Amino acid sequence: MKKLLSVLGILAIGGVVAAGCSSQSQIDQATSQAEGSAQQAATASTNAQNSANAAAGSAKNAQDAAAGAQDSVKRANDAVARLEAEFASSVTK
Repeated sequence: MKKLLSVLGILAIGGVVAAGCSSQSQIDQATSQAEGSAQQAATASTNAQNSANAAAGSAKNAQDAAAGAQDSVKRANDAVARLEAEFASSVTK
């Protein structure tokens, strides 16, 4: 009986140790997956920041181009006004 209780005790202790090792393995695996996910998130964040910076640069270029187009329109309108004034003064002569 004493041997049976000793064997059962040893088996119980072995089961607890095995369960603890299994749990540690699962914890290690989950930790590894979490670290991988964190690395992917950091990479995605960096890529998003780079894209935002590129978009800001493109917006600046577009704004500069729009300002240049407005200046061109203003110069064209001035030229048309001068032509109309020349035409009007030549017709009245």
